[in-house]
Amino acid sequence: MKPGTGAVGVVHGAAAALTCAGLAWTFWDGLAQPGHALAFGALIVVGELARWGAGPGEREPAPIGAAGALAYALLGESAGRNTSHGVLQVVAVVVAAALVGAVLHVARGHGPALDHVARRVLTVGFAAVCFQPLYNSGELERRLGHGPYYALFLLVLLLLTALCDAVLAAAMLRARSGFPYGPLLRDELRAILGIGSAVCATGAVMALAVAVAGLWALPVFCVPLLLTQLSFRRYAAVRTTYRQTIASLARATEIAGYTRPGHAHRVAFLSTAVGRELGLTGGDLTVLEYAALMHDIGQLSLVDPVPDGATTLLPVPEQRRIALLGGAVVRQTGVPSAVAVVVERQADPYREQPLPARIVRAVNAYDDLTGGSGRSAGGALGALERLRLGTGQDYQPEVVESLARVLARGGLAPAPPG
Repeated sequence: MKPGTGAVGVVHGAAAALTCAGLAWTFWDGLAQPGHALAFGALIVVGELARWGAGPGEREPAPIGAAGALAYALLGESAGRNTSHGVLQVVAVVVAAALVGAVLHVARGHGPALDHVARRVLTVGFAAVCFQPLYNSGELERRLGHGPYYALFLLVLLLLTALCDAVLAAAMLRARSGFPYGPLLRDELRAILGIGSAVCATGAVMALAVAVAGLWALPVFCVPLLLTQLSFRRYAAVRTTYRQTIASLARATEIAGYTRPGHAHRVAFLSTAVGRELGLTGGDLTVLEYAALMHDIGQLSLVDPVPDGATTLLPVPEQRRIALLGGAVVRQTGVPSAVAVVVERQADPYREQPLPARIVRAVNAYDDLTGGSGRSAGGALGALERLRLGTGQDYQPEVVESLARVLARGGLAPAPPG
């Protein structure tokens, strides 16, 4: 078992317990204001159906469903009349609607991830626990009224809910991947500024609008979020196409016979994992991945291929010449200049390199030394030992040890070819 995998079990167990309590209570006590439960449930179902076309790893594939669930958790009035649903009914309606909306996806073999469902249940439950008892008891109205302080309270509650979701997401990623928690949490907090902020804002606005205008406000106020979702999907599609273009360009050295099949992708896979291990996030990881994919492109300028593409075994001046040629090619592709800098400097002494170049150099050497297979523990350990012997000038010790930890978690096997 990986260190920290118990955290996933705790989150899943807490979500399951809350779900069972909500469904049991609602079944026993009946639905309070079934019209509202049906309207918000229908909105969540539509939101779940709209996850169609979501890319793998998308942080919030069903933003309309998430906003609808949050709005129901923050609903205190409808058309000027107090609502009477409580925390457990909120959970029951959200779970039931999410299950209905997921039926078609499950039938196609693309159901929602269990981690995502558990996060949804716990974050919505957190928002409901913080809001419903205070509102239903009248304490919130007595203390804050319905003016600016009430709006400020909702804003603070939304921030806490988003923070709760980010903490849960980072904890489960930490448990499953073994990467440091801090950088993962920073990535999740950064994601809040994107679709996360739109979900929170839409959920609060829908709750406030229904309080004044009734359920007719729901379809009106979910349209902007739908347009935002479409924009994010289009942006994600452009980024995916861009990465595929870079990956295709990186394969040119393999097709021409200059490097082993899958070498660039193995180096990119391991480099990204080592980068996460060392705390790189966001744009820095993207630069690292692109540079790792294109690190050997300078070999296309050679008259005769290097045997097996193993530039690590060449004299240092020749390594630097190939790296500079590769950087010149990369600058013509339109990728960020930081990628070209990493490619150009991958053969320099590590103390003169930026961190991404140190990572690419060490991982590239490891793949060269193992012949790209890495299937035998002896071959992998022997390659790591040679890297450790070169930490005086060629490889940064921290990078080599991070690579060793990544390989140990993966059973001393790098990414598969291609």
